[in-house]
Amino acid sequence: MASSTSSFSSHSHHKHSNRLASEQSPYLLQHAHNPVDWYPWGEEAFAEARRREVPIFLSIGYSTCHWCHVMEVESFEDEGVAKLLNDGFVSIKVDREERPDVDKVYMTYVQALYGGGGWPLSVFLSPDLKPLMGGTYFPPEDKYGRPGFKTILRKVKEAWDSKKDVLVKSGAAAIEQLSEALSSSSVSDKLSDGVPDDAVRLCAEQLSDTYDSEFGGFGSAPKFPRPVETNLMLYHSKKLDDTGKLGGANRNREMVFFTLKCMAKGGIHDHIGGGFHRYSVDECWHVPHFEKMLYDQGQIANVEDILGKHADLFIEHYYIKQSGNCDLSSMSDPHDEFKGKNVLIERKDPSEIASKYGMSIETYKEILGECRRKLFEVRSRRARPHLDDKVIVSWNGLAISSFARASKILLGEAEGTKFYFPVVGTEPKEYMQIAEKAALFIKKQLYNAKTQRLNHSFRNSPSKAPGFLDDYAFLISGLLDLYEDGGGYFNNTGEDTSVLLRVKEDHDGAEPSGNSVSAINLIRLASMVAESKAEHYKRNAEHLLAVFEKRLKALPMAVPLMCCAADMLRVPSRKQVVVVGDRNSEEFERMLAAAHASYDPNKTVLHIDPNNKEEMEFWELNNSNIALMAKNNHAPSKVVALVCQNFTCSPPVIDPSSLAPLLSKKSSSSST
Repeated sequence: MASSTSSFSSHSHHKHSNRLASEQSPYLLQHAHNPVDWYPWGEEAFAEARRREVPIFLSIGYSTCHWCHVMEVESFEDEGVAKLLNDGFVSIKVDREERPDVDKVYMTYVQALYGGGGWPLSVFLSPDLKPLMGGTYFPPEDKYGRPGFKTILRKVKEAWDSKKDVLVKSGAAAIEQLSEALSSSSVSDKLSDGVPDDAVRLCAEQLSDTYDSEFGGFGSAPKFPRPVETNLMLYHSKKLDDTGKLGGANRNREMVFFTLKCMAKGGIHDHIGGGFHRYSVDECWHVPHFEKMLYDQGQIANVEDILGKHADLFIEHYYIKQSGNCDLSSMSDPHDEFKGKNVLIERKDPSEIASKYGMSIETYKEILGECRRKLFEVRSRRARPHLDDKVIVSWNGLAISSFARASKILLGEAEGTKFYFPVVGTEPKEYMQIAEKAALFIKKQLYNAKTQRLNHSFRNSPSKAPGFLDDYAFLISGLLDLYEDGGGYFNNTGEDTSVLLRVKEDHDGAEPSGNSVSAINLIRLASMVAESKAEHYKRNAEHLLAVFEKRLKALPMAVPLMCCAADMLRVPSRKQVVVVGDRNSEEFERMLAAAHASYDPNKTVLHIDPNNKEEMEFWELNNSNIALMAKNNHAPSKVVALVCQNFTCSPPVIDPSSLAPLLSKKSSSSST
């Protein structure tokens, strides 16, 4: 610690302080006062390992990771473990959300070597960053026939001292093999005929085979919401609809709708504060893994004190029991951690309970909303759990998409629709304002206009980490949604030599892959511009997808969104809805809502205000047909909409209700 004491004089009230005290990541700051002499990822740490000729211990996690905290308390706060680490290693701590590129390299290594991975990720490296051995969580002491962390530290140190050359050679070979395996390439810049249609159909079939008809969702416990699965099933349903296969289309939709309803009723949904937790530990979406928000769900008596005369109604609606309600599945609470606790879940038909209490369904919903509001107020006064408040570009890109789309969907809600707590901010303009605010924040704080590069995240100031593929792909997708109110991409630029692998990520997991989103972005952009520019975007999309052809053929269920992208590229002509008029008028908002009212993934909405000189110049430059359409259909007091496909446009309409039949009209060139 002698080398860093002066840097942390302001933290003298702590027994220990290390270099992480100068970092921004909440996860790194949690470890700033461990006795371990942590370094952040960077040249200072690498140089120290080279100078001392010692291996690096790399620990990767994130701030809401349960076992990361367990290992911190058991090992990293232990003076004996700290001495072993400080004497024999250079210790580096990485926040996987801040440096996903670093995490990807060593997680891939551990998964390839041991067949599994997770966080905390614990890897030993040579001073030139080649992996020597690794694992995940290690208990501090030997037990159950497995070596503890102290034993592992001693053994790695002994191996380094006695056979360093063999270890280094082995690590270099492992990285070389992984690099070859992960650098997907294609001999062709085009997808083979039949691949897109087969991939979508096969993916839908594979998902259907894993569908849980009792509780909804695809697969068994633990259940992770995976929006890309929903996207694929809805996309396939629309294809079946367009070709008259209504039975299959309805089955697909029913799977999606039933799954979403079960999630909304389950404990994975925070019925008091809104939002969803990361996943449920059981098959019935009941007991969540509390990574959204960890809070005491409350004893039954305390619920009663707060809700008074409506307590019985609330208790029945949410299956609350004196003994605790985490008993719906053997997976819900295997270690009795929730004994006597209740996780709110909806199991009965609301109209049935409303009838029992002799009230209308509207009154019943109002009372439930008021109960939730009261409980939320009580919960708000409690000590809050840890919050990781850094701003990540990729996640904000996803949020921008969601808020922009929500603003359009809410415009189409029936007049007089009521929303009950915790739903707040039901004005469509509020959703659009949030999306715009997020986009402007990223533009101001995380985008360098001169270099046209993004930073990955922000907390107090921009992080040192550059923007990665997901940041660019998700942000572009969000901005396209915000507006519509060599093949494949590596996950990093390759400029940081400390990151040993450049991976072409394709897996559509809880988050979609950057390559899947990029392919759809390119297709959407191609439908907005004309001629050579459109062809340029299409060629890039085709080449990107050709790189992943083997994956699309062999395991489409791993890449549902990429399956959709491949099929989108094969659609002969995307439908264009062109809205012309004063963007600030109510008529414009209503026409835009009508344009987005029906689901069609192969539709692009373009809108243009002929009075806006900058807009007109943009369209003149990028798509003169759109500019001409705006000029020819400009009416000072009206908003006009046209639907174009296959180089033909419908007659202009000025009534939003007239737009619906035009959008529902099936194209004669729809493919099966």
